[in-house]
Amino acid sequence: MHDGMTLISTLAAAFGLALVLGLLAQWARLPALVGYLLAGVLIGPHTPGFVGDVHLAQQLSEVGVMLLMFGVGLHFSVGDLMSVKGIALPGALVQMAAATAMGAGLAHWWWGWDLAASLIFGLALSVASTVVLLRALESRELLHTGNGRIAVGWLVVEDLAMVLALVLIPVLGGEGGASGSALWLTIGKTLLAVAVFVAVMLVAGRRLLPWMLWQVNRTGSRELFTLATVAAAVGLAVGAAALFGVSVALGAFFAGLVLRESAFSERAAHESLPLRDAFAVLFFVAVGMLFDPRVLIEQPLAVLATVAVILVGKTLAAGVLVLLLRYPLSTALTVAVSLAQIGEFSFILLGLGQSLKLVPAEATSLVVAGAIASIALNPLLFAGVEPLRSWVLKRSAWARKLEARDDPLAELPADTPEGALAGQVVLVGHGSLGTALHYELGNRPLVVIDHDREIVEKLRAAGQAAVLGEATEAMTLVQAHIAQAAWLVVAVTDVRSVPAMLATARQLNPELRCAVVAHTREEAQWLKDAGVNEVLRSQQALAQALARVVAAPAVATAAPAH
Repeated sequence: MHDGMTLISTLAAAFGLALVLGLLAQWARLPALVGYLLAGVLIGPHTPGFVGDVHLAQQLSEVGVMLLMFGVGLHFSVGDLMSVKGIALPGALVQMAAATAMGAGLAHWWWGWDLAASLIFGLALSVASTVVLLRALESRELLHTGNGRIAVGWLVVEDLAMVLALVLIPVLGGEGGASGSALWLTIGKTLLAVAVFVAVMLVAGRRLLPWMLWQVNRTGSRELFTLATVAAAVGLAVGAAALFGVSVALGAFFAGLVLRESAFSERAAHESLPLRDAFAVLFFVAVGMLFDPRVLIEQPLAVLATVAVILVGKTLAAGVLVLLLRYPLSTALTVAVSLAQIGEFSFILLGLGQSLKLVPAEATSLVVAGAIASIALNPLLFAGVEPLRSWVLKRSAWARKLEARDDPLAELPADTPEGALAGQVVLVGHGSLGTALHYELGNRPLVVIDHDREIVEKLRAAGQAAVLGEATEAMTLVQAHIAQAAWLVVAVTDVRSVPAMLATARQLNPELRCAVVAHTREEAQWLKDAGVNEVLRSQQALAQALARVVAAPAVATAAPAH
């Protein structure tokens, strides 16, 4: 192929192999990203056959990181960040310190690396991948829940800490012979640059970016609006890195953050979605291209130890910290598995360490091996969160006490009106569908069950009876007074837990009726077989509602003719 088509050939090979191997992974009941990683290994420089351009792939994957963080910022307000600072700030810093100590101790005492190399290696294992975390949270609709906000806030703190680390490593490595005073001066300059960047984005950016999108929107051109959205995400990310020294991920995140309050936030998120997904695939392919399979044969114990630090050591440290900060078991498990992987910052850190000749060459292979293993296993860890939580709660009185310790949201207030607990509807989930249904029910007695603390707090503040917890648990249903309820309405996307939930509810109320929205014909039949009284298929119910709307004016018009 012509030398000038390196970019095109790399993209074609990356997307083509990622598609094929992603499909094979799905058929094998594995996450599709496992196929993306294997695609990168196959076109990488360490396997025979076609070799893609590693540097080009890495730069393209950075675009995906920018677009992804931009999208997160569009849905994550400053208030969200401040609401989790009490857990994200101390938790992230202590967890990073613990993981760094584990990795550094492993490298220094077992492999005999010097202190600088050991610290860089440990730090590379301490920070999680933004791309992996956000894709996992989005796929499980956890991104906008309380636990999801904690995990994202935790990662933002980690990113800020890594920005400082990337600036300090050349100084600590002796570049320029920095003295103690020079080190503190560098730290001060870095913190000042980050503070100035945040201030500029929150003050000036809030005015300029929405104004720019408004001007583009007035043209009526969809292409120009998409271009403006991508330009804002990528341009501000690169500009932030060049002018203020912050990471491109953080720059894009704050670009989205300042646009969140504008009227165009939803449209901007929608327009950038296809590009974000495509470039996120390139991120996983780029990770796979860095992997040298020989490390599995030459240093199998070192690979296992690296993976153990990421999947076991870091996970336990994060989970214990969340519990010590008096958060429930579900939050501890969600945050722990969210951080049980490494990614883009780890590679940037190792690349800097190698350019300064501070870390040995095998460090990169070990970190990439750990990244591939942890990224591939992370979706499986997420899938095990709820089963593990239920298993622990059933077998441990201490865990049950911990889960329900003095939480006023886990039970209805004593002054709840009796009228709200007679023939009421128990509504499980107060997302978009649950909110719409709540509005349509009007003044009918209603009790809401939701696992998002913020939603329950807002409902309580508005005078609505609401319970914090999982509707699959008998105690949560008891607190919602399911024994007096007329209906159990499940308004969540994932309906796999409905049969178990309904079985528990009918042990407490055999006459209870249940309504659920299904998304496919097979899902609807499965729910009916499980005993659900009313199963509405989402598209069919919408079509029926639209038909009634269209038919109504015809009836009204015909009436005067009599």
